[in-house]
Amino acid sequence: MATAAHAQPAQSVFPKSHVGFDSITSQIEKKLLKRGFQFNVICVGQTGLGKSTLINTIFASHLIDSKGRLTPSEPIRSTTEIHPVSHIIEENGVRLRLNIVDTPGYGDLVNNDRCWDPIVKYIKDQHSAYLRKELTAQRDRYIQDTRIHCCLFFIQPSGHALKPIDIVVLKKLSETVNVVPVIAKADSLTLEERQAFKDRIKEEFAFHSIRLYPYDNEEYDAEESAVNSQIKSLIPFAVVGSEKTINVNGQAVRGRQNRWGVINCEDETHCEFVYLRNFLTRTHLQDLIETTSQIHYESFRAKQLLALKESSAVGHGGSRPISPSADRELSRQSQRGNMNGY
Repeated sequence: MATAAHAQPAQSVFPKSHVGFDSITSQIEKKLLKRGFQFNVICVGQTGLGKSTLINTIFASHLIDSKGRLTPSEPIRSTTEIHPVSHIIEENGVRLRLNIVDTPGYGDLVNNDRCWDPIVKYIKDQHSAYLRKELTAQRDRYIQDTRIHCCLFFIQPSGHALKPIDIVVLKKLSETVNVVPVIAKADSLTLEERQAFKDRIKEEFAFHSIRLYPYDNEEYDAEESAVNSQIKSLIPFAVVGSEKTINVNGQAVRGRQNRWGVINCEDETHCEFVYLRNFLTRTHLQDLIETTSQIHYESFRAKQLLALKESSAVGHGGSRPISPSADRELSRQSQRGNMNGY
């Protein structure tokens, strides 16, 4: 009687001469460099917290215009609608398409009921647009990715605690996007006040079970887990942003001049801007992109396809399909599955 063959575990074999498949990493790098990379950031926070200025400081470029006052007598200008801006930044042959989404300051009105809805809707709309392109019968070879990879959440440096509306918005956002909280304009607090404020905020994050990036993952090795632990100990980042160059001891630095002296944005004893920049651009940029695809988008995708399936089963009496083309594609996939015995 024939017996089933058991697969043998793979064993490491070292060729006796050089074959050349180790060049696959350089082949991948060449293709990726030619195609370029994309990173999408959304800024959320109340008006006047320096969202635009911080983004410009992180990427060392003037990417979006600040809405702050140019003179003390000038009224505060504010973003009135969700406004995406796209730039291509190139550094040492690496091309990055950076999409920055500026949002209206929430909590500024007398009635702030569900003021977070337009922001959450915008994030979900990007998932929906990507899913529509994915389900198209003749889809593009490379789908343009406008899904939000990182949400910078700006906290007012009050020194007291998070506002109730902050907690509600954080909980809503953390369900759909990677949230990275920052304390804006941290130079308005002393170092002692800043640390006490950070400790109180961390307690509130834990008490309200707010899930922030980076997340725990069993696939991380010891080095990655150690880096993430360090990042979590710093969150929320206390930062200062500035596009101005100030001369300090003969050296040009980006910072802010006040009556007590100069705040150097890149001095780790002054603020945590360097830690935030390194985190976003040098250590976790790719992980932010992958986490968006593998966790937030996959969750959205599964819910939408289940809703489409239920809608099809009851003659579209349920929720509205994502699009007619998506519904047709889902029907074709279902028919092919039935023909194959699934």
